[in-house]
Amino acid sequence: MNKKIFKPIIISSISLLILSGCTVPQGANGTTSSGLSKAQIGAITGGLLGAVVGGATDTKHTTRGRRIAIGGAAGAAVGAAIGYSLDQQAKEVAQVLNTDVDNSPTAERNPNNDLVVSNTDKFVKIMFRSQRMFATNSPTPTSSARVEIQNMLPVFRKYPNMIIQTVGHTDNRGSYEYNLRLSEQRASSVGNILKYGGINNPIYSKGCSFSKPIAPNTNSRNWALNRRVEVYLYPNQQSVIDPCRN
Repeated sequence: MNKKIFKPIIISSISLLILSGCTVPQGANGTTSSGLSKAQIGAITGGLLGAVVGGATDTKHTTRGRRIAIGGAAGAAVGAAIGYSLDQQAKEVAQVLNTDVDNSPTAERNPNNDLVVSNTDKFVKIMFRSQRMFATNSPTPTSSARVEIQNMLPVFRKYPNMIIQTVGHTDNRGSYEYNLRLSEQRASSVGNILKYGGINNPIYSKGCSFSKPIAPNTNSRNWALNRRVEVYLYPNQQSVIDPCRN
């Protein structure tokens, strides 16, 4: 890359990174393993993408270097805003569920954790262990589970552009088809509580059967770990993943 082009990219990204560092809450629950917050990562990514787009835009009245700097700054601002929103959403959801944000890679495999709220630079995820949510082989949430889901509604209403995905997972006992149907029904049950609770965001439900275990399906302890329902919160369509594969 030409040095004249590369320099404005670096300047614009670093500038927004510094700004995002001044406005985003820091701490173990708001940072990645590298120590950067989601907003800072968003600022860097958005800045680089914006700089490339800005540099490719042709105009007679603005130099190429200036277009790169402007594009980078705009892209970094958008990226930082998305990152901050995800950090903030995770904290708010965790608060209403009386827990903390836990981004540890081992959190979901801890049998003592039947509820885990975490976030990445693309989404917020709320994991509920099935024994906390459903009776055995039942797709209907228990009354206590319904209350927990409803407790999240005020937070969700604050983010009208957010995309919601509810996902069911099972262990491998029984046929794949039976478990697929059960996982789909459980995911739909959670999605319907959100929908009928007045959430107008796009809500998608998906069942994964036992295709995405978090522990080997070899004993009762691991079966319990794999039976879970997850709720994903995405800032945009580009962030949506296939939760049965990724």
